[in-house]
Order: sequence, then structure tokens, then C-alpha cells
Amino acid sequence: MRRIFKTILVLAGVMLPGFLVPSAALANGGVCPRPPVGSEIQPPPDLFSVNGTLETSLDYYTSVDDDGRTLFCFVTTDGKLSPTLHVNPGDKVVIHLTDKVPNAPLGRAEAMTAGATQCGDSTMTDASVNMHFHGLNISPRCHGDEVIHTLIGSGESFDYVFHIPPDEPPGLYWYHPHVHTISSIAVQGGGTGLIEVQGIQNIQPAVAGLPERFIALRDEPLAGNLEHQTHWQPTPNWDVSVNYVTVPFPKYTPSLIKMHGGQREFWRVANASANTIMDLRVKYDGVDQPLQVVALDGVPTGSQDGTRQGTVVTETGALLPPAGRVEFMLDPPPPGVNAVLETQAIEGGPASDTNPTRPLAQIQLSDAPLRLPHVPAVSGPPGKQRFEALADARVTARRHLYFLEIPVKMPGQSPAGRSPEAHPPVDQVKFYIAVEGQQLQFFDPNEPPQITTNRGAVEEWRIQNRTSEVHEFHMHQIHFLVQEINGKRIPKDQQQFYDTFQVPYWKGKGPYPYIKVKMDFRGAVVGDFVYHCHILDHEDFGMMAVIRVLPNR
Repeated sequence: MRRIFKTILVLAGVMLPGFLVPSAALANGGVCPRPPVGSEIQPPPDLFSVNGTLETSLDYYTSVDDDGRTLFCFVTTDGKLSPTLHVNPGDKVVIHLTDKVPNAPLGRAEAMTAGATQCGDSTMTDASVNMHFHGLNISPRCHGDEVIHTLIGSGESFDYVFHIPPDEPPGLYWYHPHVHTISSIAVQGGGTGLIEVQGIQNIQPAVAGLPERFIALRDEPLAGNLEHQTHWQPTPNWDVSVNYVTVPFPKYTPSLIKMHGGQREFWRVANASANTIMDLRVKYDGVDQPLQVVALDGVPTGSQDGTRQGTVVTETGALLPPAGRVEFMLDPPPPGVNAVLETQAIEGGPASDTNPTRPLAQIQLSDAPLRLPHVPAVSGPPGKQRFEALADARVTARRHLYFLEIPVKMPGQSPAGRSPEAHPPVDQVKFYIAVEGQQLQFFDPNEPPQITTNRGAVEEWRIQNRTSEVHEFHMHQIHFLVQEINGKRIPKDQQQFYDTFQVPYWKGKGPYPYIKVKMDFRGAVVGDFVYHCHILDHEDFGMMAVIRVLPNR
């Protein structure tokens, strides 16, 4: 959806080592500080589980940078900004979350009720928050990964308490607010962090002992008022950042990554953006470098065939929708080589956002010490894997879903005493994800689910795109196996698991593009949860629906 307006905000700032937030607000970003443009990226601070439990307190803040851009962040009581949560399969997680965002920080006064089944506060405002633990296969009950009715209001506290499944795939996940209608604003503001389920070296032994980098790519409103500016290159809808180091349009000053010569590294990269699709490349003197991929969306590649051992997949790039993750091994550049991490231009369709080619980071060799942890040694054989043998499991139901956009004329807004004719109707779009054969249903958290199934089911979903822009299908609570794209079957030994995957756009004639996926409801998850487009502007405008998983029959 091409936006007819842009939020005009800018990023600049000072970042202390380790992303520690001082007790006094900083000028550049306040309690949500940001590093200077062009600076070296620093690893996020870490929180590790101890004796089977990770317990922490997080405060949710908002602040404004020097140019008026609204920021959001989760901060520990000892000042760690957006910490990475390191857990093991089977661990207990306890998060004491307090919302310290003042009421109506964005100036919007209306509130929405959460319904009779609310978890926490009963009303929603612009200050509301909750947390989604993206990709984790955990319970959608209240105080777990529940986003339909969970609201924490300004000044309120709320406890998240859940267990990581013992068969959770080891890999990279992330957390972010998921309050419907304001999720995009919160994620653009930077209220996001990473989660690692530890133990990937037992499934992918090639990464054992390697230095590892945790990288969060984010998007944010463009810096400065661009309405009357012209540039020779296409204007993106959003700026992007690398571990909060902004790469601003139009100069695209890249962040800095330093590597040691001769030392292979393990990069763990999440596209923690609200709306920006990224096509990652590492180029040495303009040549795409091989990425030795070991995991996608938190699931080690090739690990679910019953052998419980992964395979390394060599790629020259990684298409990451908003929320997508890729984990790969990378060799450093030779001396004297121009080395760049960049995102390639996205062909998202005539109605899509503009996502041009731009650098993300300059890679430089350095002899200085690098503050990077190392992947532990192999500690034993992997246990049972969450989605084992799904490819061969019998399908119990087949469904046909589709993305749809419908333009509508909304009444113009006229000041008091002025004629409405002076303010013509405004073009807007209603966004849907629908089930074939059902009446179109704009998302309402209090409406019955669009899909009901049972624990133990294995379903095949055909998901069409009937719009002129790409959409990014995301399923909460479980992953899915991608088996077919536009009629082209993916060879069985190349099929992978995802929790977010792109559906190509329709070109206005011919069959609608689609993906065919296999859904695994054989795990422990029961209850209500959602699926939606993970371009969060689309989700906030209605492209989301509820599925209910009932206990075994």
C-alpha cells in the first residue's frame, strides 16, 4: 500500500557501550538512546536463563529524539536496552512488564474495548502494550503468548509466565508489541528485541566455536521532511537501522562491522522491521558472497526429517520479510576489498512500498579485540524436534485462504463551521485475509474465529494473493512447511520451515499467485491465536484473523 503520508521523524543519538541506559534521559533518544549514524554496531545486551529459569523485569518506555521522531523501547531495571533473551528448551520464562508510556503519547484520544475475555486492562489506548514472542511455539493462554485480548495500560504491570517447549528448535526468535492498530508504530519506534533458543551447535555442528553476531535490522520513519525534496534515487518508505545504527536516506551512510581476518563468523540476523522487506547480500568488490545458511525463522535447515541433524545450505542472498530471520556462517573479506552488507531492491508490485537497494554496513578488517561471544562446543545429541516428519504426515484437512484489498471512499474531515464539500472523500484501503467460501470479515478481536481445528491435525493451506502488492503470511504459535510456490513444487529435500513467508503479488491477469504450506497442529498448543500479513501496516488495517485449536477429539 503506497502511503499518502509519512511520519516525519529523525534518528540521531549517543549510545553507551552495551546499550546501557543512564538514569538521566539523553538528548538524542532520551530513555531509548540511539547510536550516531555511521558508528560501529554493538551487540545487544544479554540475559541468560539460570537453573532452568529466565526471570527479568522490563519497563516499556517512549521518548522523542532531537528531530521529533517517536521512539519506543523495553529496558531492564538495571538499564539494559532491548536485551537478547537466551533460553534453553524446557526453560521457564518470567517477565515482569510495566508500561511507563504516558497516556495518549501520540495524541490519539479514542479507546477500544478488549471485550469480555480481556487479559489485563479492559481498554486500549495509544499507550497500551503487550508482548508477542515471535516464532516460539508456546501457549496462547493469558500470561503466555496471547495478543488478541492482552492489554497493559499506562502505569500498569503485568507478568508473562510461560515455558519453552522441550522440543523447541534451537535458533533465533524475537519479541515485539502486538496491540492491534498500533503494532506498526511500536515496532517502527524500535520496541523490539531478540530471543535465542540455545543449542543450535548440537544440530549444526559446523557453528560450534565460532564467534557469533546478533543483528537486528529495523525500520523507522524517514529522517527529515522529504515532501519538497528531490533525489536522483528512489525514496524509500522507511529508513532502516542495524542494531539501532540508522542508515538514513538519501546518503545511506552505512553502519560499521569489524571482523578479524581469517576468522569465520556466525551471523544471526533478524528483520525486526514493521514494514520493510529486505533482500540481504554480502558483497566483496561487488561480488555476492556465499552465505552458509544453517537456520531460517529459528528452525535449523534440514533438521526436521527425523535424523535430528541439520544441513548447511549455500545461498548468495536471503529474502527476509518483516519478521524473517536467517542464520549463516560468513568468511571475512580479504585485505583491501570493499566489503558491504546490503539489501537489494524489492519488486513488491505496483501498490507496494518502495524498498530500494541500499547499504546496511561496511565490513572492515581489524586487529582490535572484538566483543563477540563464541558458540559453545557440541554438548550432546539433539533431542526430539518439534516438527519431525511433518512432510510425510497424512493431511487431515485442506483450506484455501487469500489476501484481499478493497479501496473505499472515506468521508473527508472538515473543520467545524466549514462545508464538507471543501474536504472531498479520502481514498483508503480495507485489508483482509479471508477463507474461501466465507463472508469477508474485517478483523475484530471479539468475533468468532475464521478457522477451527483440533490438536493433532495436519492441514494443507493454499494461500493466494489477489492484490497488486506482496504480502507476508505469518502464523502465530506454530511454523509451517513451504511445499509449493505458484504451482512449482519444491523438492522434498529442499523444503524448509518458516513462520513468515512471502506470497507474490498479482499482475492483474492470469491466475492468482499462491503458496501451499503444511500446518502442524500435533504439538501441545491449544486455544485461540492469529495469522496475518506481517507488513504491520496491513495487519493494523485489518489483514488478520483468528484460528481456534481445540483439544484432541
